[in-house]
Amino acid sequence: MKRPLAAALVFMALSCASVDEPFVESEWRTRVLKADPALLRAPHFRDGNYFNPWLPMEERAFGSYLVMRWFGKKSAYTEEEEQHLPEILPDAPKRLREIRGDFILWIGHATFLIRLGGEYWLTDPVFSDRVLLPVRKTPPAISAKDLAGLEGTLNVVISHDHYDHLDASSIEAMPPNTRFHVPLGLGELVREYGGRNVVEMDWWEEAETPGKTRLTCLPSQHWSRRVTQSRNSTLWASFMITGPAARIYFAGDSGYFIGYREIGRMFPGIDYALMPITAYRPRWFMHYAHMDVRESLDAFQDLGARFFVPTQWGAFHLGEEPPGYGALDLQAEITSRQLDASRFLVLDIGEFAEIRCDRLSIGLTCWRRPGAE
Repeated sequence: MKRPLAAALVFMALSCASVDEPFVESEWRTRVLKADPALLRAPHFRDGNYFNPWLPMEERAFGSYLVMRWFGKKSAYTEEEEQHLPEILPDAPKRLREIRGDFILWIGHATFLIRLGGEYWLTDPVFSDRVLLPVRKTPPAISAKDLAGLEGTLNVVISHDHYDHLDASSIEAMPPNTRFHVPLGLGELVREYGGRNVVEMDWWEEAETPGKTRLTCLPSQHWSRRVTQSRNSTLWASFMITGPAARIYFAGDSGYFIGYREIGRMFPGIDYALMPITAYRPRWFMHYAHMDVRESLDAFQDLGARFFVPTQWGAFHLGEEPPGYGALDLQAEITSRQLDASRFLVLDIGEFAEIRCDRLSIGLTCWRRPGAE
């Protein structure tokens, strides 16, 4: 970065925000739980901008982000916490061609390839080495080219427009027959990046594939912006994928909010919840739009899901905490709460979670690691 630009950014940061702001977890949780659930279905677009009607977001200047990343007070992390990253399992493209049945494959960050009822779903495809500024710490398990040989239409869901969830070169590399499902306002951008078949969805709207898999667009508590777009000019969302043998919830990015209880009530029997565990420190800055591990576990409980699959750790350094810290924090919290560890599928990059769920069979194992009997 050139010195004049760097100096300007420093000046802007120090002018726009304090280095640290007071934050009390109990007060934040009280505000969250006081929100009216009826507002989850309230209008959420006004004067050209989308918003979360149940709990308005605090306004923060870009300088606040610069302060948080470079000038804020840093927590102390052990060497293990600083260095911890997921393992990279080899030959994922080969195993992808060989595996039979339905599965969830972690490609990296928020990118998962799911086969459900014979149909393929790809979440927030990001295969690039960099997302705006942060550099990738671990490679993706497969490349976009490896998707070309998949049978049938590839369904892509995009949760929002932030660079670690919507990547231009990754969209451009998708197979020609890809069907994109995006929140309101994102269709134009995806088409600009080469998407041909794009379906925009509002919260609570549903779409059905030819294979009878149902996709429901659902609220999340987040925000949107890209360098070339104004703040909150496009919507953000989570998604429920309901297939013949399993129901999978993809949370995208979100803070903890009352919506998880309502989603769990409306969609009983969620099999897999793909939940974010990243970029949650410092809490004074991140609390609204990103859950910490404790909140993500609370959301999992609200959803009533059977299995928790952590997302968005180990690829990019986005918050104060090291990129792999969330997985260690999750394991510690599972132990502290004395939770059933078998319900938490902490995948490595390139690992397949085989979906073996049959709602009519009681006690059937829904997941096993490759090679397990």
